[in-house]
Amino acid sequence: MKTLRLHLLRHALTQGNLDGLYVGHTDMPLCDQGRQQLLQMKESFEYPVCRFLISSPLKRCLETAEILFPEVKPLVMDGLIECNFGEFDGRAAAELHKKQPLFDRWLSGDPEVEPPFGESNAAFARRVCETFRKIVEGLLKTGADDVYIVTHGGVLMTILANFGIPEAAPTDWLMPSGCGYTMRIDPSLWMAGEKAEVIAEIPASPQEQADHYYDGWDYYPSDDDFDVSQYLD
Repeated sequence: MKTLRLHLLRHALTQGNLDGLYVGHTDMPLCDQGRQQLLQMKESFEYPVCRFLISSPLKRCLETAEILFPEVKPLVMDGLIECNFGEFDGRAAAELHKKQPLFDRWLSGDPEVEPPFGESNAAFARRVCETFRKIVEGLLKTGADDVYIVTHGGVLMTILANFGIPEAAPTDWLMPSGCGYTMRIDPSLWMAGEKAEVIAEIPASPQEQADHYYDGWDYYPSDDDFDVSQYLD
């Protein structure tokens, strides 16, 4: 089996992102600013080639995939949907701090705390990891390469924190909308410990793409050069 390049991409901006809301299962589309920003990034920067596409079923992911890769029909997987925030969905942190006594424990990462009528951190991580294992094992069997997963920030941070090398906490893998990381999955490394190398931030400038220059290690907040403003006029 050959090495697999898997590109993990967060959907573009929604109005909920701009308003600072927790948006999970609510099927919110991209906002006009999100569409325009993504089109500008597509024109100005280089996204890796896409030969196969997997997506969350929600509109914001499917619309992102359609804008970037209109010629590729996505395979939709329900296991890639964002966390079910239950009664936290559609609300801002300031409101939740005041009105939801479990919010602070949930936000701190307590694995067993779940929002009312929602999904605990542990259940969410378990679902995402099971889905990612199925994806990788299936792709390795078929010999696919340059595969995209278009999904949500929480899903991607969970994948990177559990399977990525270098190892880091989920919050160290924060990424702007329309951006993400490339993982290189070596079959022997995967079978030995279910780990994959994180080798690049995406999109890259044309020069970085031409030079195969990767700077994907600067994920620490204090010196992170992964700033969406660099992509915009």
